[in-house]
Amino acid sequence: MSPAYFLTGTDTEIGKTFVTCALLHRAGLDGLKAAGLKPIAAGTDAAGLNDDVEAIRAASQVVLPRQIINPYCFKPAIAPHIAAEEAGVSIEFGPIRAGCDEARQQADLVIVEGVGGFCVPLGAGRNTADLAVDLGLPVILVVGMRLGCISHALLTAEAIAARGLVLAGCVANRIDPDMSRFTENLATLQTLLSAPLLGVVPHGPQGGAIGAAAFLKLPGA
Repeated sequence: MSPAYFLTGTDTEIGKTFVTCALLHRAGLDGLKAAGLKPIAAGTDAAGLNDDVEAIRAASQVVLPRQIINPYCFKPAIAPHIAAEEAGVSIEFGPIRAGCDEARQQADLVIVEGVGGFCVPLGAGRNTADLAVDLGLPVILVVGMRLGCISHALLTAEAIAARGLVLAGCVANRIDPDMSRFTENLATLQTLLSAPLLGVVPHGPQGGAIGAAAFLKLPGA
């Protein structure tokens, strides 16, 4: 099967979906047909669609059924384990794993985006870290560059390593354009994280995720 990666972040609202889309566009620029998956999403519009899922579908070069891209989608924009409980739904890893396998058979590269940070509860004593282990994929870590991000990044990297997973690379996403000592903080991250830097995404790049692709490389590239 084609290579695949599990993409996580140092927190919620740090640009995971934006970076996922940018990496999918990067794959397209590199001549690959890539597909993005967002297995668990919360928050839908009047048509029942989730913005992150739709953005990933639009950035993918391989057209897949929504049920493969996003088997679990909840209406309220709340923590997924709460949304699932209120909906009377159990988030099972089997359909997610099957969807990932199907995507890997059709695409040259697959990126599976998690939800929130690395250890977000999913119900029944499981979390997104357990999902990453179940999928057995190398991990890409998106670091939202703002005050406090170094500790968040190092703790996430420790959690990834503790589960026997490979940290394939990290992306520095400049969500705070006014972050003090950005260059020094970035250098510290590169020194302390034992993973290649896949790129530094500037704040609000021209062209959105398509423009951001120019600042990134794929793992192993």
